This record gives sequence, C-alpha cells and structure tokens, in this order.
Amino acid sequence: MTRLSILGGRVIDPASHLDSVTDIHCADGHIIAVGTAPPDFSATQEIDARDHIVCPGLVDLSVRLREPGSEHKGTILSETRAAAANGITTLCCPPDTNPVIDTPAVAELLQHRALYAKMAKVYPLAALTQGLKGEHLTEMGILKEAGCIGVSNVQPIIKTDIFSNALKYAANCDMTVFLQAKDPWLGREGSIHEGRVSIRLGLLGIPEAAETIEIARDLLLIEMTKVRAHFCRLSTARGVDMIKEAQALHITADVSAHHLFLTEEDIKEYNSDCHVCPPLRHQNDQNALREGLRQGYIQAICSDHQPHEKEAKHNPFAMTAPGISGLDTLLPLTLRLAEEMNMDLIEILSYVTHKPAQILGLNAGTLAVGSVADICIFDPSLSWTMTENTMHSLGQNSPFLGWEFKGKVTDTLIGGEVVYTSRVFDTLKDVVHESVESQEQYSV
Repeated sequence: MTRLSILGGRVIDPASHLDSVTDIHCADGHIIAVGTAPPDFSATQEIDARDHIVCPGLVDLSVRLREPGSEHKGTILSETRAAAANGITTLCCPPDTNPVIDTPAVAELLQHRALYAKMAKVYPLAALTQGLKGEHLTEMGILKEAGCIGVSNVQPIIKTDIFSNALKYAANCDMTVFLQAKDPWLGREGSIHEGRVSIRLGLLGIPEAAETIEIARDLLLIEMTKVRAHFCRLSTARGVDMIKEAQALHITADVSAHHLFLTEEDIKEYNSDCHVCPPLRHQNDQNALREGLRQGYIQAICSDHQPHEKEAKHNPFAMTAPGISGLDTLLPLTLRLAEEMNMDLIEILSYVTHKPAQILGLNAGTLAVGSVADICIFDPSLSWTMTENTMHSLGQNSPFLGWEFKGKVTDTLIGGEVVYTSRVFDTLKDVVHESVESQEQYSV
C-alpha cells in the first residue's frame, strides 16, 4: 500500500473548517496526519502541491453512466475515468438505466464494474417502483442490502396512493427518497421553459407550475410519511421558496451547475445543447437558485451528467435528447460561481464535497484524520478554454464549449492511490475513448 505525502498545498476542507498551507500524509488508504508527519512515517511517494489547492474528492449527486443499456453514449469505464480526471471521487447513479436498477442483480452489476474500473466510487439509486412505471413497489430493503444508497422516482408517480405507500416503505427501510419534481401532465410535450423565449421560438413550453405543483404534493406526503427526502435539480424561484418554507421537514435539495449559469436566453436560435430537463428558466429563477445556495436552502451542486452521442443533438430542438455532459464543468463552474458571488472557496467547495456526502449518508468529502484518502488537487491559477479535445467524457454535448475557465485538476487520489494525474492521463485519453466501446466485458 502506498505511503504518500502531499506537500505544501493550500489545504481546504470545508467539513473541518480548515484552510491552511500544510501537508497531508496518507497510509493504508487513509489520511493519517495533516501537518507534521508521524515520527515513524516514511513516504514512498510525494506530490508537490505548492501553489495548488488540495481539497476532498468531489461528490456528485447525479451522474448517468449510460451503462447498462446505452453504451454508445458512455460506459462505466469511460465516465468514471472522466470523473476522476475532474476530481470527482464519489458519484451517485440514478436508476433509469436499461434495465432499470430495480433488482439486486443490476445494482451489483454497476458496483462490480465500477470496482473493476478502479476510478470513481459509484453508488446506485434504486427505483421506487418496478421498471419506474409507477405501479408496483420495488423490494427496497433487499436493494439497500445490495448497495443502493437511496431510492428515486425519476419519472413522476401518477397514482398518489402508490406514491404514498412507496414513501412509507422507504421510511421503514431508512432510505432517502430522491425526488425529481415534475407534474406528469403540465408541459409533458414541452422542451423549453414556458415564457417569452418559447413563444418567440414557437416551441411548446414547460411552465413553472410543472415543478411547483409536484413539490407541493411531495411536501404534504413527506410530512405525512416522515420519510427523509431530497429534491433533485430545483429550477424555479418559487420552488426554492417552497423548500425554504418547509425546513421543519427532513428535506434537502440540490441544483445542477448549468442552471446556475444558463437561462432560457442561452437557447438563442435553437441551441440543442441547451435542451435540458428541467428546462433552463428565467433570469429571476437563476438568481433565486444562487441565493438559495447562499442561504443554505440548497445544499449541493451536481453535474447532472447526461452524455449523448452527437447524433442525439442533431435534430430539431424539441426532438433532441435532453441533457448536458457535465462532469468536465462541475469544478470549473463551481469555482467561477465563487468569483461571481464573492464566496470563499471553503464555502463554495462545501457544496460539492461534504454537504452532498451528508445527503448520501457517506463518510466522504472530508480530509479529517482517519478518513479515506479521496483527494482532489487542482491548480487555481491555470486558465484554459473548454473544447471537445479538453473534455474527458465520451459525451461532448455541452453548451460551455468555448468558455474560458480558471482552475484545473492536476491529480486525483482514491483510497490514497493516484488514479489521475494530468501529466500522464491526458496523453492516454484519446486511446481510452477509442478502445472503451470495444471491450466485450462491458457489453450487456
């Protein structure tokens, strides 16, 4: 086992309120000291982190790995490599794979292949109902034993009695329910926020009420069932207000990084890379999402990573596949947000480290002595432009192509082992992308 020292970096650990230029020492996969090394410690490997920031590995609450079922868009190997290249050491996978994560076999398949890849740690969410069809409940207790870290609807459950029973079952299993608030009828044929831009472009819209009506129903059922719930990808100002007013309940919420930077105006002339669900909203909604973060009513920023092949975005706007390939922009956008909102790095990094780890109930996202040595090291002064060549995900569907960023990951450690270093990894990236789809052990 590697005995490793990270020397001279600015160590930022929001969980322990640490922001200091110091050293970190790791052995047996854990952090054994911050500052002076133990007397009997001798490093077999050293990383010079001078002028770099050393923080906990990032924790991402929503990453579609596209496997099983859509390996032409991405695989566990390709997307966990992309996660590691962007400092993300822990990620949560929604259940809408094919087949759906509604049996122990599928949940164990994901985790086994992630372990084989030896990159980011993958924690699956189980489906609340079989096949995500909203009819019959899954065996949540068995799925929890199989490693599922929570349960999710993804698609709205229309029948309130079934939804209520699902929440009760989840509460009995002590599992967090991850809810995506979307009314099944309002705006069901829409592809863009309902407003001035949708009228100008002649596209069917998705109204604000499609989110807020469902949040209202969810909150009432959460109060009744006492379940622990997390609201995924808030997109509206009114939705933030509703979460704020319901703080007496055991609820948390997140927002995607792209909703903090893009609005309906960025769609311009049918830019399909801006086709996402929930849709990009009004500027007032974006302002409210940012303020919700500042005030603590939104606890996490996620990538909402959804890689697509190029053809999926080369159709009329409403016919394109929704989603952004977000792994490559989670940290850069988070750092830019700190500048634009005048927030300290120790505060902004909490939204992508220990706060999402707390939502998942994981002992992660921290550099405390004794914790697992999942670590991200990045150069905060490095300026770069995002292009298809700089992206590590197989999916290059991003509206941020051409954006200039400041700050880039140089090293990522998982369990005290270096799984990514920019000095070597980037030269192998193209080879990995070309070979990953042909590996037979990753076919279903």
